[in-house]
Amino acid sequence: MTKKFERSPGRPRSFDPELVVEVAQKLFHARGYDSVSIADITSALGINPPSFYGVFGSKMGLYSRVLERYAKTDAIPIPYLLCSERPMLIALTALLEESARRYGSSQTCTGCLVIEGTRCTDKDARKAANVFHTAAEENIRRFIGTRYPQDADRLTDFISTVMSGLSIKARQGHSVEQLLASARLAAQALSSLVKD
Repeated sequence: MTKKFERSPGRPRSFDPELVVEVAQKLFHARGYDSVSIADITSALGINPPSFYGVFGSKMGLYSRVLERYAKTDAIPIPYLLCSERPMLIALTALLEESARRYGSSQTCTGCLVIEGTRCTDKDARKAANVFHTAAEENIRRFIGTRYPQDADRLTDFISTVMSGLSIKARQGHSVEQLLASARLAAQALSSLVKD
């Protein structure tokens, strides 16, 4: 249920920008950047477009804030999962399994907001999502590179490909159990390359 804000007579409607970002995150995650309009956002929150533009400037300005919020609150905690003290195969398996759980756990916000953003048609939104996606891949590459520098690129590409596939399958309706089965199959493939 969305919250509507009361307007005082003769005064512009006021709203909490952080609530706008939170609601917009759910809309972008559920429907994708391309399918969400400013009218959808302002209607969901009961605010007027001029107030929206006054705070965020544009849909892209809001999306940038959404990506930042998502990275802090709902994205997979890659640095935590890829702890240097854990055996590499266990850490990478945990990353894939956590991806499966998060991508498939919601009825409406399936997949990864960032990965799905890298596939949108808006060039600026795609570029913004790619910044976060590239940073995630770099975290994975650094972790692998500490023990397998010669294989860091190809293993990172493999893991990123699996995570992208899990996101797509979650959006197509695959259950957490199906996603976990795929994640574990990928982990078995990794086990022939990663020995610690």
